[in-house]
Amino acid sequence: MTVPSDLETVSNADIQSNGLPDPAKVSAQEADDDTYLDALPDDVEMSLFDHLEELRMRIFYGLIAVVLGVILCFIFVNPIVQLLEVPAQGAKFLQLAPGEYFFVSIKVAGYSGLLVSSPFVLYQIIQFVLPGLTRRERRLLGPIVLGSTVLFAIGLAFAYYALVPAALNFFITYGEGVVEQMWSIERYFEFVLLLLFSTGLAFQIPIIQLLLGALGLVSSGQMLNGWRFVVLGAAVLGAVLTPSTDPVTQSLLGGAVLSLYFGGVWGLVWGLVW
Repeated sequence: MTVPSDLETVSNADIQSNGLPDPAKVSAQEADDDTYLDALPDDVEMSLFDHLEELRMRIFYGLIAVVLGVILCFIFVNPIVQLLEVPAQGAKFLQLAPGEYFFVSIKVAGYSGLLVSSPFVLYQIIQFVLPGLTRRERRLLGPIVLGSTVLFAIGLAFAYYALVPAALNFFITYGEGVVEQMWSIERYFEFVLLLLFSTGLAFQIPIIQLLLGALGLVSSGQMLNGWRFVVLGAAVLGAVLTPSTDPVTQSLLGGAVLSLYFGGVWGLVWGLVW
């Protein structure tokens, strides 16, 4: 027969007299907190047709916002085009077919209109899914939306000030003294717009990591253990997302993807510690 330790012989009266928390009460409090966080604050019974009607309304409002954004950007399309031509470093643009610049203007206005109207479209999406989110999930919604917006803007700025000039400078320098730098306006804007938006999407990697970590699907240790696959994936992603074949742009984007990935791992570790 073993002698019970001091810890095992402490009674509930001793715990309360010493000011220590009662384990039963602590467990009950934690259960209450979990129940509160997992509850739906806006739990309203709606039929399938009510959901479909609300979805139709949200989509309609979002489309109206996109159309208005595209029209607004088409009105001011010439300043937008001039802004996107700045990284070309003085290269001349040609209209190789009748109406080519007109269709380029529509394309630029379309991308710009999507960008301008995206906050309102995002608001409509949030309003549609918000009633089905628990309090715990709603706590993640604000940081995710804010972080995603900021990272997308940083991605656009990184592509505009770093990737696009680096790629264009590579091609200009490579053909300098051999060919005259006169480019098709349509091909140029296909290159610039695709690089801008693909970089903005690539900058969402930390948000995806933090979301997976917050949901308990992947840990920071698992993310670090797969660093070899991440390096390979960054190289592939840099080659796929960049519309050009120059190594400078691919290396810059691949390095940015790696930095974002390990930054997301650090943010996940910091968040868990905090």
